[in-house]
Amino acid sequence: MAKLSLRDAQQTQLFTFSFPLRIYYEDTDSGGVVYHGQYVRFLERARTEWLRFLGFNNIELEKKYKMLWVVTEMTMQFLKPARLDDNLEVTVAVETMGRVRCTFRQDVKRGEEVILKARVTVASVSANAMKPIEFPADVKRKMEATLS
Repeated sequence: MAKLSLRDAQQTQLFTFSFPLRIYYEDTDSGGVVYHGQYVRFLERARTEWLRFLGFNNIELEKKYKMLWVVTEMTMQFLKPARLDDNLEVTVAVETMGRVRCTFRQDVKRGEEVILKARVTVASVSANAMKPIEFPADVKRKMEATLS
């Protein structure tokens, strides 16, 4: 079950969303270590569940607002390997928020140990023209509420 946690008052983000994940054989290479490309999927799943936690989903955003999310930048630091059958936690926190872009800080953790750090920037684009559009007001309001 996903959870939302309050952060220390000194942190930039007030809330961090957490998504649990178990590593299956399909996620690993022949040595039982998570294949590096899988982490992109893990980060995406966590952001999708974060969006649902806020009360939205991608299908609704496309139908109601003709809006899609596109990843415009992603950086990842691989700190330690994850292995078959590990229980992980993928966190999501809004780091910066603009009119058409926002940047997420995401960590993959095994217990308290951070094994991957990521920064992901997404933009809001029109579903038809794939041109930048402003985040819908109600979406932006809920996203901004997770900032301090």
